[in-house]
Amino acid sequence: MIEIIGVSKSYNSGTVKAVDNVNLTIRNGEIFGFLGPNGAGKTTLIKMITGILNADEGTIKINGKDIRKNPIEAKMQFGFVPDDPNIFARLTGLEYLNFMADVYMVPPETRLDLMQTLLKRFEMAAAAGDLIQSYSHGMKQKIVVIGALLHNPPVWILDEPMTGLDPRSSFDLKEMMREHADTGKTVFFSTHVLDVAEKVCDRVAIINKGKVILGGSMQEIHEHLRENQSLENLFLELTENE
Repeated sequence: MIEIIGVSKSYNSGTVKAVDNVNLTIRNGEIFGFLGPNGAGKTTLIKMITGILNADEGTIKINGKDIRKNPIEAKMQFGFVPDDPNIFARLTGLEYLNFMADVYMVPPETRLDLMQTLLKRFEMAAAAGDLIQSYSHGMKQKIVVIGALLHNPPVWILDEPMTGLDPRSSFDLKEMMREHADTGKTVFFSTHVLDVAEKVCDRVAIINKGKVILGGSMQEIHEHLRENQSLENLFLELTENE
């Protein structure tokens, strides 16, 4: 579970409010989609959830652990995939995965099986011994996803995770998200691909100019749609009006 309570963040000495009094609860057992146009505040909020940035106001808890007061305990609860896979280019894929396993204290006797399972699922086993600098963008995205999941975190936080993935890997990741949520755990991911959100998510929230302007289950969102109106039309209408 992720609890976001009255969270705000400003830049430029308070003149630009990137996130404005956001309140969200992402429950166990659900895939929660976070939607918004570029510059809406999605990545800023995710950076506060993961402890990369500090909120100016408010509280963020991950499975009851306050990210500001107990950062190590909170960070052990989640796996994070950023929107840009900038990682150690001079390591091999396996060296990077072992580094991530060391960071999260994954025992040597259990990490290998999980690595092999994930590498095979993302069709990365043959490239695992190659330098990351030789990887395509999509391959870098895959190795980052695998590294984030190695400690079997109960909460997944994914910022535009499908970017750069081929259709097969994108399908596999969506399946894994569903499997994870169905075991009573939590998936929070941002996207601007509305079709993905509509097909995958249990609940969504739309953010624009730092404020959450609509949220609820997919059934509740569809109740906002007029006859013959698509989710895309609603999204454009809401963000344009804002």
